[in-house]
Amino acid sequence: MTKKAAKKATTKKKAAKKVPSKATKDKSILEDVTKLGIANESLKAELRKTIVGMDNVIEETLIAIFSRGHALLEGVPGLAKTLLVSSIAECLSLSFKRIQFTPDLMPSDITGSELLQDDPVTGKRQFQFSKGPIFANMILADEINRTPPKTQAALLEAMQEKKVSAGGDDYKLDPPFFVLATQNPLEQEGTYSLPEAQLDRFMFKINVDYPSFDEEIDIMKSVTSGVTNALKSVIKKAEILRMQDVVSNIHVTPHLYQYVATLVRNTRPDEDNSIDAVKNYVSWGCGPRACLNLITGAKARAALYGNINVSLDDIKAIAKPVLRHRMGLNFLAQSDGQTTDSVIEQLLDVTPEGEELHGAA
Repeated sequence: MTKKAAKKATTKKKAAKKVPSKATKDKSILEDVTKLGIANESLKAELRKTIVGMDNVIEETLIAIFSRGHALLEGVPGLAKTLLVSSIAECLSLSFKRIQFTPDLMPSDITGSELLQDDPVTGKRQFQFSKGPIFANMILADEINRTPPKTQAALLEAMQEKKVSAGGDDYKLDPPFFVLATQNPLEQEGTYSLPEAQLDRFMFKINVDYPSFDEEIDIMKSVTSGVTNALKSVIKKAEILRMQDVVSNIHVTPHLYQYVATLVRNTRPDEDNSIDAVKNYVSWGCGPRACLNLITGAKARAALYGNINVSLDDIKAIAKPVLRHRMGLNFLAQSDGQTTDSVIEQLLDVTPEGEELHGAA
C-alpha cells in the first residue's frame, strides 16, 4: 500500500469514528428533552402566578408553541383567554403584538401597507412598505371571529408560509412565529365563522371551559386582593428555537404512523372503515395536515413529559384539539346532540392499536 493510499484509509477510518452511534444520539436527545422539561415546568410555575386552573389549556398551548404551530382558543367571554396569551408573552423573550379584531378591521391593518413617502436624499416621492403588527414573533389575534372572513384571511399566508407578500415583494417573518387566536362561540352576537382553510392552519383548537367551584373562589381572592404578581421572562428566543429542534428529533415507531393515518382517514365518511357515527353525522373529514399535526404534537408532548419516544397515549391526548376543527358535522348530528368531540371519542375507542393494527395493514 502506498503512503497516499494509507493516508486516505486512515482519514476514512477517523471519519467513520466520528459518526455518532444510535446510543450516543439517544443520550444527546435525552439531555435535550430533560432541559426542555425543566424549562416547561418553570414556564408553568410562572404562569400560575396569574392564571388559576386551566392546566390542560396551558399544556396544549405550550405544545403548539414548541411544535411551531398555531392555536385557536375558544370560550365564552370572561374566561381569561386573553390574559393567558398575554401572560405567556411576558414569560417568553419574544416580540409580541396584540391585534384586536373588530368588524371594521382591514387586511392592511394586519399585514401592513405601502405608503407614499418623500425621499430625503433625492426629494422624490416613492412607495415604501410599512410593516403591520403581523411582523412579530408572537401574535395575539384577539376575538378573531368578530371580523369578516376577508380580514381573517389576511393571516393565511403568514401562518402557512411565514411571510407577507405586498407590492410584488415578499417579506419574511422572523422565527419563531406563531399565532395564538381567541374566539367566542359562534352562537354569540356579532361573530363570523372562520373559513375552513383558515381553521386548518391552526394546529390546535383548544376549548376553554368554565373554572371549577374552588378555582372560581381562588380567582376572586387573587383578582380582588390588590396584589399584582409581576411575571418574569423564563425562556429566551434562542432557547425556544432550540427546543423546537429538539421536538423534531423525538422518535416515532412505524406502527404509530399507521395508527395516525388510520385514525384520520376514518374521520372521512366515504372511507370503507368509517364507523356509523362518521357516516351518519360527518359531512367532511380531516385532511393530511391533521396527520402531520398529530405526529408533531405527539412529539412535543412526549418531550415535555421527558420521553424520547412517542407513545400511543401522546397521540390520544391531543386527538381532540387536532381533529375537532377539521371535521364538519351535518344537521342530523346537531339534532341528535352529537359534537365533533363525541365522534372523536368513538373513533378512538374503535381504531385498532398495536398488533391488531399491524394485522389490518
